[in-house]
Amino acid sequence: MVKSMVVKESNPTEHIMKTKDTGSDPKFASKTTVDDSPALNDLFKDSIADLYWAENHLVKALPKMISAATADSLKKAITSHLEETKTHVKRLEQVFEMMGEKAIAKKCDAMEGLTKEAEGIVEETPPGTATRDVGIILASQKVEHYEIASYGGLHQLAITLGLTDVADVLAQTLEEEKLADTKLTDIAENEINYNAAEEA
Repeated sequence: MVKSMVVKESNPTEHIMKTKDTGSDPKFASKTTVDDSPALNDLFKDSIADLYWAENHLVKALPKMISAATADSLKKAITSHLEETKTHVKRLEQVFEMMGEKAIAKKCDAMEGLTKEAEGIVEETPPGTATRDVGIILASQKVEHYEIASYGGLHQLAITLGLTDVADVLAQTLEEEKLADTKLTDIAENEINYNAAEEA
């Protein structure tokens, strides 16, 4: 029974030591450096190269979405993001330069798949319809969420590696990707989804 259990009192000094070891401070509070973690640094550079390919690929893919879209609000949103994407490419080139590396693109299978899916949606929906616009928004938001995850993860990794300036550059793009996603949601909720629902 619980009442019959005897609890042995621990040594006060031992208790203090345990409290210190298991305090609320993060276990890995200190940052590392690229020299301390070569494998992690290689992963970071490889991921940047992957994202560089993805952004360059989007610069080519987004004009197709603009021409396929019908609603002016959607065309304007994608056109605006195309210009931002061109800036994102330049920022990644800046990141390579800050790391003392040559800008190299590594094929991003995820982005290739997402853009192919978007092209499939355009082919499978009637032209000039709000339904096609809904499909374009869905496809575009999948791309945005992939980019948000990528930039968010790489931003944190840059901080871990002590690459503060690089982290700041990545943070700028991360915020723009989040805003682009929010804008697409607003367009869908306030206009296009309702128009599509009324189509035969």
